[in-house]
Parts: sequence; C-alpha cells; structure tokens
Amino acid sequence: MPHIPMIDYDTAPDHIRAAHDAEIAARGRMTNMKRTLLHSPEAHRIYAEWFTLRAELDPALDDRAVQVFCKAISEEAGSKIAVTFFRRALILSGADPDRLELRAEDHLLDAFGRAMVLNSRAVPGEIWTALKARYPAKVLVDLVAFGGIMLATAVFNNVAEVAFDPELEPFAAPDESA
Repeated sequence: MPHIPMIDYDTAPDHIRAAHDAEIAARGRMTNMKRTLLHSPEAHRIYAEWFTLRAELDPALDDRAVQVFCKAISEEAGSKIAVTFFRRALILSGADPDRLELRAEDHLLDAFGRAMVLNSRAVPGEIWTALKARYPAKVLVDLVAFGGIMLATAVFNNVAEVAFDPELEPFAAPDESA
C-alpha cells in the first residue's frame, strides 16, 4: 500500500494542477509516480530532469541503449514499476525483454548500470576503460547523472511504495504480476 497518496487533481491547489497540466502537455501521460511526486512540484521537476539528460545523451545513446541501461539499474534496485516501464519500451520497440539480444554497447551499459547500483564506489575498471573508449567526457558525465536520476526514480518508487500503474500490467515479467 502506498505510503504517500497520489494527488487528487480536482482538489489540488492551483500550482499543483498547473504542474500536472504542464506534465501532460510535455509528455502526454501521467504515471502514478508523477501523481505522487506532484505533492511537491519542485521534486517532480527535479525527477523530470531525467528527460533533459536523455535528450543530452542523444545521439550518443540510442533508445535501445537507454532502455537496456535503465532496465539494468531498475532490476538491480528491485523496482517493479521501473523495470516494467522499460520492459514495455522494449516490447513496443519490437524486442523481447526476456530474450534480449544485446549489442556490444548494450552489454557495456547493462554492466555499468548494474555496477552503479551494486557498489557505486567500486565500478570495475574494465567497465570504465570500455566506457572511456566509447564516449567523450561530456557523455560520461551525462550518463552517470542520468543513471543517478534513474536510480533515484527506482528508490522513490520503492520507498514510497508507489502504486503499480495498471497500464504496465501487460508488460510485467511473468513472475512479477501485480
């Protein structure tokens, strides 16, 4: 059961409804996590910087690379909502997240995402060597910051016990039904 309720748009103050409307205008949808974050439009805005950093990573990382990276972080953090969000993205792109054929870049980003969560103070040197060979410093900064926001998203969902979005249910892993 969620520890923090989602906002009720009809009874929310004007500034929260304005932030809600801006999110709908920008992204076309409202997740349960966003409905919860909107109790603080400032917190919502900070978490929404995920989209800013995603744009900064383009074209260095394509959608699939981002999806693999975020799914790895989400899996290691144990966030059913975040994992299923990226399972849906992979499925809608035509991939099977349970039998994903990873490209070299995907393997690297999967390993990096998992290492960030498992022990952020000890990301293996071989991962850093491969990352530095592939990406310039700006991309690496954006990638680490992006991964940090992704991890923060997973942690928020886990700690607040945000309600699972019903539209994600068809994309949940077979052993992860709500």
